[in-house]
Amino acid sequence: MDNITSDKPKLFIIITVIVVSILAIPVIIPHISHPQHFYHIILHIASLILSIFLFIISISSYSRNGGSRLLFMSLGFLSLVIVEALFLFYATRGIREILVPVVNIELPHVILFAMLTLFGIGILRVNPK
Repeated sequence: MDNITSDKPKLFIIITVIVVSILAIPVIIPHISHPQHFYHIILHIASLILSIFLFIISISSYSRNGGSRLLFMSLGFLSLVIVEALFLFYATRGIREILVPVVNIELPHVILFAMLTLFGIGILRVNPK
């Protein structure tokens, strides 16, 4: 894993090729004739690629160095991957967002709040010396 994550530009290209290859037929090609919607989808795909890249880099750093701060940051990036996948799904399938039943809040907002909380804990956490 360290071999792959040590060359970050190569890792980014590999992630981009894999994500675009997986999403080409079900997501990209059907919307290519609608420019405005296509750009919206491309924005979510780019965000998904970047969040996956940051998650892999952060989890690699956590596996090398340990520490709860890096773990919380990695979990924050993982939640960003989940939110971007949900947003991409919503944009391509034309469905309404999933609501959390008791509080009637959209699921991506809850996950984004969890992401901000994880990043906050990762930044503010004091490691024992």
